[in-house]
Amino acid sequence: MLDLVRVHSLGFQTDLMLRSLEGSRIVDHGGYITVRSPGNPTFWWGNFLLMPEAALTDEAAGWMSRFTEAFPDAAHMAIGVDGTRGCPGSPSGYLAAGLRLDCSTVMTATAVREPPHRNDAAQYRPLKTDDDWRQAVELRVACADEPAGARDFCERRIADERKLAESGRGSCFGAFQGGRLAAQLGLFSDGGAIARYQNVETHPSARRQGLAGTLVYHAGRYGLGVLGAARLVIVADPGYCAIRIYRAVGFTDLETQVSFQREPASS
Repeated sequence: MLDLVRVHSLGFQTDLMLRSLEGSRIVDHGGYITVRSPGNPTFWWGNFLLMPEAALTDEAAGWMSRFTEAFPDAAHMAIGVDGTRGCPGSPSGYLAAGLRLDCSTVMTATAVREPPHRNDAAQYRPLKTDDDWRQAVELRVACADEPAGARDFCERRIADERKLAESGRGSCFGAFQGGRLAAQLGLFSDGGAIARYQNVETHPSARRQGLAGTLVYHAGRYGLGVLGAARLVIVADPGYCAIRIYRAVGFTDLETQVSFQREPASS
């Protein structure tokens, strides 16, 4: 069994926790880790290689070849960096090969406070019914960058989240306005000290109403109370406005999660 404590990045440590709960195959090869999700081969970060931070000084071609050997049928490439010190100065080999460098902010909280723009007009509750989960798919599609081609992928990912929720590993919460799901997120744990947020999403037509912050707050109280977590973890895009919402409810920046990815070539 993989010892998650040996993973230095809290972002990837909790990513691996979630993938393990979902049933992904995680293999520690000694110097690196591979994660494979056979049920969802188009989930890039369910099918990736995690290399040590020290490998950033190696030739990029070697690690890219290692990914290809591990995932010979993959149309994408996804390589994570198990480090905490931030974005590398010059990952030129990866960039020259067409991979995109992503640097996300890993944030933590041991308590949550009410957001400054709390919205009490919506109903906040866990997703339970078939209609709730159907609406969750529709909301995920509406928030996707390319909704026309995202439905199958969204259905598979929502199905994974539903399984985790129904197995008692956490919950997906929704903000409902007149019975319509306007915002959602997931919060899950393996029963240890950490609970990880997933997919904080607000419908484009319902943004700037305080729904996301209020939902994060309600879910945080659930995580610290019902799940018994000592620490909450959320990963944010440092250039997107949502990071200010997370800070407002009590999250602080801890580390930077570094990854490289290349999308499948357009047909």
